[in-house]
Amino acid sequence: MVFSSPVFLFIFLTAVFILYRVIPTITAKNILLLVFSIGFYTYGEPKAVVLMFISIVMNYLFGLAMKKENASRKAVLITSVAANLLMLGIFKYAGFGARLINSLPFTDIPVPDIALPIGISFYTFQAMSYVIDAYKDPKYIQRNLYKLALYITFFPQLVAGPIVKYYDFADQIDNRSVTPERTAQGIRRFITGLSKKLLIANTMAVTADYIYGLEMSELTLPLAWLGAVSYLFQIYFDFSGYSDMAIGLGKMFGFDFRENFNYPYVSQNMQDFWRRWHISVSTWFKEYLYIPLGGNRRGKVRTAFNKLIVFFCTGLWHGASMNFIVWGLINGGFLMLESYKIINTEKWLRPFRHIYAMLVTVLAFVFFRAETLGEACRFIGKMFTPSMGSSADTALFLSRLTPMYLVMLAMAVIFSMPVIRTFSGRLKSEKSAAVGEAVSYAVSLVLLLMCILTLSSTTYNPFIYFRF
Repeated sequence: MVFSSPVFLFIFLTAVFILYRVIPTITAKNILLLVFSIGFYTYGEPKAVVLMFISIVMNYLFGLAMKKENASRKAVLITSVAANLLMLGIFKYAGFGARLINSLPFTDIPVPDIALPIGISFYTFQAMSYVIDAYKDPKYIQRNLYKLALYITFFPQLVAGPIVKYYDFADQIDNRSVTPERTAQGIRRFITGLSKKLLIANTMAVTADYIYGLEMSELTLPLAWLGAVSYLFQIYFDFSGYSDMAIGLGKMFGFDFRENFNYPYVSQNMQDFWRRWHISVSTWFKEYLYIPLGGNRRGKVRTAFNKLIVFFCTGLWHGASMNFIVWGLINGGFLMLESYKIINTEKWLRPFRHIYAMLVTVLAFVFFRAETLGEACRFIGKMFTPSMGSSADTALFLSRLTPMYLVMLAMAVIFSMPVIRTFSGRLKSEKSAAVGEAVSYAVSLVLLLMCILTLSSTTYNPFIYFRF
């Protein structure tokens, strides 16, 4: 079940929201959310729900084992992290590992065919956040199984994030409030995310999928750039749209999630980009991997090694293929070059900083989108290979520039920048607060109607991050 489906919007969400408002106690509300969250996951992954239950019970027991202050707590932590990574490794990386081994001379081992459970990367990292936080501070040890289950399964962020760290969630389980103002904010935020997904991301996806599906012999320089730019906007509006919907849903039920994106396409360098892009994952790796490895406190060589490890793992977390690893290492490599001032963007004019950051990002995302390393390299080669295009090539390129695509491309550029945030901030000043509120509601209503019309005429709704 996806947030942009009629089943979710008109049946699931309507039912859980109405029931949540009429149930009086916080305990009953939590149980309601848990039941609906399990139902949400079971609707799409009925077999994989057993694996999620195993993860919940396993980590609950690991947490209880940390109650006593003794040397065994560290052993419990190590065992719990290893068990979580083993589960993730079996279901996500076993096939990739076998194929990697088979690429070596004189090796031929069976390649397991294991279906990837939706959301396993996200809920496994949340489960690990719980046991690590419980190890750091025993006050986070959760003695009620259903409360831990709610944290791991909470449907707004279950299958595609954002990853919510346990210490951010724990106090909200029993202490939160739902007011008309917060509910309205949540609904508007949800509509914003739904619009990003249905109106912009899906339009970009049609063009990106078409161009990436062409034979290399059909690909020209203009088409390659059009495909790369289309995917650049598709992935941002797809994932930030999902995050907006998750944050909005959380607010509708009284939960506050941290922001996951902060206009990454206005970045001035790659360090700035990673402070703005997929913040929940980058902060997870920073807190639970980079800092325990020593961070930047052990000299330049060790710091460089730590960063490479983090971005290797970031790439691998996104997908079980060399493409994602290369994508992660490209980002990590440029961060290191900037850290040691080999690339010193501080001396550059502002427009050149932005061009540099976007050029690295758009080229790196080719590895993210292409099926193989070879395909990614050939695609990038086409982006920098001038060719004498025929009239048929020109016609093919122009055929992708439909009025709808051009309008949504313009919207993508505008909404990639904090223009709307700045404008709405001015409208909500003391003198025009009522006007700003009215405009916000009107825009949300128009966007919702456009989304409903789009839903009635298309079935193209997959989210990119469901693959992870």
